[in-house]
Amino acid sequence: MSGSSTSWQSGRLDSRKGPGQVLFGRMYEDAAIEQDVFAGRDRIMCIASAGCTAMTLSRNHEVVAVDVNPAQLQYARDRFQGDPGHPGKAERIMNMMRALGPLAGWWPSRVRAFIELNDPEEQMIFWSQRLNSWRFRNAMDLLLSARTLRAGYSRSLLASLPDQLGDVMRRRMERCFSRHPNNQNPYARALLLGQLSTDPPPPEASEIQLVNADAAEFLEQQPRGSFDGFTLSNILDGSDESYQRRLMAAVRWAGSPDALVVLRSFKDPGETPPLNLAADDRSMLWGLVMAEPIGKLLTPDGAYSR
Repeated sequence: MSGSSTSWQSGRLDSRKGPGQVLFGRMYEDAAIEQDVFAGRDRIMCIASAGCTAMTLSRNHEVVAVDVNPAQLQYARDRFQGDPGHPGKAERIMNMMRALGPLAGWWPSRVRAFIELNDPEEQMIFWSQRLNSWRFRNAMDLLLSARTLRAGYSRSLLASLPDQLGDVMRRRMERCFSRHPNNQNPYARALLLGQLSTDPPPPEASEIQLVNADAAEFLEQQPRGSFDGFTLSNILDGSDESYQRRLMAAVRWAGSPDALVVLRSFKDPGETPPLNLAADDRSMLWGLVMAEPIGKLLTPDGAYSR
């Protein structure tokens, strides 16, 4: 379908011309949600990204991992074969931000002490007294301002972010720290310390089918009802309405009658969101984590209803 577009087609976070890049060295999406949602289901389609969710699901499901970015897909393939991986573009941006942490009182030793806590109540006390300072708040507001982010992100991706992103992300961090023990949370360790997981791939990772394609185009070409579940990352962030409709229509086509869909978004969910699992996602980034049957997620013409 012509006229539909998504920022992910370029294989870049920014709007510069050039070849696709490895954008993500790891996925910041808590695959425990998918494990629970897809329990007992057979064939799952996922966005490949860095391969983390696909590897987790491969232990109990037939997995097809799709990515429009050849560089990112090859990175996932290498990880499935045992390569430890490396930081992607997103991690390099976060590393630069973390390097400024001491200016806001975020000394590495202090952050490590915070990460080793396992009691959410203690975590919130530590957060309030030793990390959430006025210097940190001001620095975060500056680093996550639209003016700063324009240097590394395209206009369409920036349009998917909520206003006052610094304040929004602090609230999401607090939501996570108040619910989940830090020392059992690999996503907190990755985001706050830059320490990426080193778990080897499961043996089943060798059976993951990898496809270099746009997600909507791929699903349009599949037999009807061929998937029992879809986990689509935040593919609709940075996508226009035409692409959203196209993708959701393709999901309806390729999904079995009782198929489930997991979608994430940086956007705030609004006043009356559907069932939102964002607070259960230990990665702390998301405003919306939806897990819905395709019949609830899609309107009759295939449009995404949110």
